[in-house]
Amino acid sequence: MDNLTEKQVSSVGIYKGKILDVFCDEVLLPNGHTSTREYIKHVGAACVVPVDDDGNVIVEKQFRYPFNKVLTEIPAGKLDSKEEPHLDAALRELREETGYTAENMIYLGEYYPTCAYSDEVIHMYLATGLVKGEQKLDEDEFVGVEKIHLEKLVEEIMQGNIPDGKTQTAILKAYYYLKNN
Repeated sequence: MDNLTEKQVSSVGIYKGKILDVFCDEVLLPNGHTSTREYIKHVGAACVVPVDDDGNVIVEKQFRYPFNKVLTEIPAGKLDSKEEPHLDAALRELREETGYTAENMIYLGEYYPTCAYSDEVIHMYLATGLVKGEQKLDEDEFVGVEKIHLEKLVEEIMQGNIPDGKTQTAILKAYYYLKNN
């Protein structure tokens, strides 16, 4: 089958929230039949793998309500708007959540965390030349910060101990980048 494209016939907004909107669309399938697609529209996000001069990654420990547990993650956050440059969001989240700033930001690409039902795109960065400062967390944000060596994080990912998808992908891409450049 050469044409796999689906065409929107109609769209109904189901829910409008602070960080996401839910829609139900009727679509025309490549075979001429129709179906429905429920999906989430999201403003987008950025994440950062901050690596210090000793090869340690600044990671966060954060409670994630849907899973009822604390997860190890890299700094990340949503864009303030679709128009905000994702580099600006990455730098802001790094500074607010960890207190660090970076002299160098290397773009690692896009990550689609849930492509079957959301248009969210997370832009991934590697940060080097880190300078420590103070965290500036939001009033409702509680984040622990620690350092874990990059190679140890890769081991933890491969052993299944770090389930967060953006963290897995960005850490492995940063590891590959640093080993090959």
